[in-house]
Amino acid sequence: MKQRIKIHGLLIFFSVLAIIVFPKVFLRLGHPTFSDYLLSTLGIAFVLLGQIFRLSSRGFKSSQSKNGGALVEGGSYSLVRNPMYLGIFLIGLGLVMMLFKWWAIAIFLIFFVLIYIRLIFQEEKKLLQVFPGVYQAYRAKVPALIPSFKMLAKTEVSVYLPLKFSWIEREIGSISAVLSFAILVRSWENFIGGGRIFCIQRLVVLLMMIILAIGLAAYLIKKTNENTKSL
Repeated sequence: MKQRIKIHGLLIFFSVLAIIVFPKVFLRLGHPTFSDYLLSTLGIAFVLLGQIFRLSSRGFKSSQSKNGGALVEGGSYSLVRNPMYLGIFLIGLGLVMMLFKWWAIAIFLIFFVLIYIRLIFQEEKKLLQVFPGVYQAYRAKVPALIPSFKMLAKTEVSVYLPLKFSWIEREIGSISAVLSFAILVRSWENFIGGGRIFCIQRLVVLLMMIILAIGLAAYLIKKTNENTKSL
């Protein structure tokens, strides 16, 4: 946990430093093209989905793990074995797509594989020692990081993305920081590249996607509460 937080801090620090020192090298500051628009829109979607995924995974684990005494197999952990890392991946990829030039995506993927795949192996090694038979069976049926599209299609979203308002409250600071940073930098890019009108248009699109994400979160909270009461 501490190692993961330390890595997050370093990645954020170097990303901000790169933007401040070499904005023309890393940021898309020219006149926006269709590919810029597409990358930004997909990036926003990935960031918002990644936040929901991370919130659901962290909250569900804290409520079900019994302080590390039980293996968590439900919720997002029924979809992938490392749902928090999947959330982090979506957030990181989304930010890169929103803010940086296209080639930065390749750099992000390389860094993610080098850093987080190693962490996954280390953590799974410990889990095999703590829950030897149970975790081996769990690992055989649930993918590590990339979910099965077949399961995504046949399973109701609230089953693998349970959410509670209290889980969001605990993370509201980090969520606000990530979104504020992305909005500020993206607005500056849009203003420099396309002027005031284009900047306003993109902010409207961003606001609409945030509203959709809030709607999804509200639906997941409602369904989670209903499922909890029925147990």
